[in-house]
Amino acid sequence: MKQIRNTQAKTEILNLINASDVALTHSDIQKKLGDLCNRVTIYRVLERLENEGAIHKIVNIDGVVNFAKCSGKCTHEQHFHNHVHFNCKECHSVICIENAIPEISLPEHFIAQEYNFIISGLCPKCTGN
Repeated sequence: MKQIRNTQAKTEILNLINASDVALTHSDIQKKLGDLCNRVTIYRVLERLENEGAIHKIVNIDGVVNFAKCSGKCTHEQHFHNHVHFNCKECHSVICIENAIPEISLPEHFIAQEYNFIISGLCPKCTGN
C-alpha cells in the first residue's frame, strides 16, 4: 500500500476544498493560498488528492477544471460521482448536487461505469433567491 504524504500545502488545499460550498478552480486555490506554494505544487497536490479519493474533478461548461470534495464513499481505488453538477452562467460557480441523480437507460450490451452531468443555468444567489 502506498504511503500517504501530508504536507502543509496538501493540508491547506484540502481544507480549502472541504470548506467550500462550490467547486474551486486551480486559480481560485492559488489566490486563496497566496505565497504558500507555487502553481506546479498546487497541480501536483490536486492530482495526489484526486488519486487518494479526497477530491474529484469537474470540467465546467467553459472547459475549466474545478475541484470539489468527495463524498465519504470514494477511495483511492474508485470514485463515486454519478451525480449532477450545476454550473451557474452568471457567477460561474460549480456546485455538486448529490440528491439529483438522473436515470440512464442504455441500449443492450452497453454497460455504464460512470457518467458526468453538467446542468447550466442560474444559481439561487444569482436569481436573488
